[in-house]
Amino acid sequence: MRRSRTDLRARVNGDLHLEFADVALTSYAGLELFGQYLRATRFNATVRAACAESAGWGDFGATAMVRLVIGLLVVGGRRLRHLAFVEDDPLFQRFCEVQVVPTARTMSRWLQGFTMTTVACLQAINTAVIARVLATLGVRTWTIDVDGVVVSTGLQVERAFRGFNPHHRKVPSYYPIMAHLAETTHVLRVKNRSGNVHDGKAGLPFLRDLGTQLATLLPRGGTVRFRMDGAFFRQDVLQWLGTRDAGYAIKVPFYRWLDLQQYIRAQPTWRPVAPDITGFVVPAAATPWGRPVWVAIYRKHVRHPATKNYQLDLFDPNDGHYEYSAVTSNLDFTLANLWRFACGRGNHEKTIAQLKTGLAFHTVPTMAYAANSAWQHLVVLVHNLLTNFQIETGVARRAPTRKRTVLPVLQTIQTLRFVLFNRAAQIVRPGGALRLRLTDNAAMRQVFTRIRDALPKVA
Repeated sequence: MRRSRTDLRARVNGDLHLEFADVALTSYAGLELFGQYLRATRFNATVRAACAESAGWGDFGATAMVRLVIGLLVVGGRRLRHLAFVEDDPLFQRFCEVQVVPTARTMSRWLQGFTMTTVACLQAINTAVIARVLATLGVRTWTIDVDGVVVSTGLQVERAFRGFNPHHRKVPSYYPIMAHLAETTHVLRVKNRSGNVHDGKAGLPFLRDLGTQLATLLPRGGTVRFRMDGAFFRQDVLQWLGTRDAGYAIKVPFYRWLDLQQYIRAQPTWRPVAPDITGFVVPAAATPWGRPVWVAIYRKHVRHPATKNYQLDLFDPNDGHYEYSAVTSNLDFTLANLWRFACGRGNHEKTIAQLKTGLAFHTVPTMAYAANSAWQHLVVLVHNLLTNFQIETGVARRAPTRKRTVLPVLQTIQTLRFVLFNRAAQIVRPGGALRLRLTDNAAMRQVFTRIRDALPKVA
């Protein structure tokens, strides 16, 4: 029977009166499932093992303080002061395993207790979390993207200096460097740096530490490929990659000493690569390092003026508009496959966007450098835990391509909050047994029951 329009629309008579009552209500029902996952994976034991030799964890202890930050970031908090809005939520307290949620001031003092030595224990937690799932995926070839990310800071923040900042010019910033595992979106490593540090100048020590981490992290017998931007086109980086027998695809800047323009001017034919993309390969023999470098040069036909000044010097504008790029690689790829593989580095930008917009990576909670570095590691930890949570509770997998290497079909943190975490519920005790009572929504029931049924297999 067809219902009338009047029956379909609700009548609203005035405004609802606000009342505040002391009842066991929660806005974050999904935290219970995430908490069960952390218990199943013995996360607390991982924290204690990594932080056993570190002091200064305060009255709450290491596990509680780490879980407090995790819980705050998962439900959408972006500042330490946002703890005041969740301190009375019974399920948030249960997730953090505390009876009293500490104040923002207490959390700030805890963060400021970190040194660059004790920050290393947070990196150890991240490594242990990532290692849990990598061996189960059956992947033999791993792709690692290395890049820097700008974090704008205040004027008085320790070790924040003016450097390259595309969105806030002349604003002091940090410039942390990050290693991203393309097959899973895990962030393998993050190292905070001052904003005036160049990627290439500080890249080799980071890569050496990353290499040590990979030796214990990745399954034996696998191969590793690196993707990097032009800042890593350096002699020391290429030598390090050569000693590790690692594959790589690195963007090549149009340095004057390379004189790639001469090859472009002299090239009679360009091979098709993709729609509006052509290219060729050339041995750029002249390097100050005494070693030849093979370079693939690409041009993209665009319908607007080229954005780089050097490009305007190559051709008469009447010949068309082109954007040029160059990549050096030791991989056995065709010209077209190398282009797709190098473009796949853009997936790393998606992860960075998630860290910034979804998990407050760009937040600067204190004025202290080590404390802010600890915050970055904690944000990365949350991202990695949520990645594991989705992989181990049964997300779908897809076949990789040259460009898209991500295997699991992962949801963004914004989607996870909407469909899972930020759901209202009531904690009841019928017959003395604690229960979490949710609205019987069909879509929500499906999500919650799927994860609940998968959790026994996780342990």
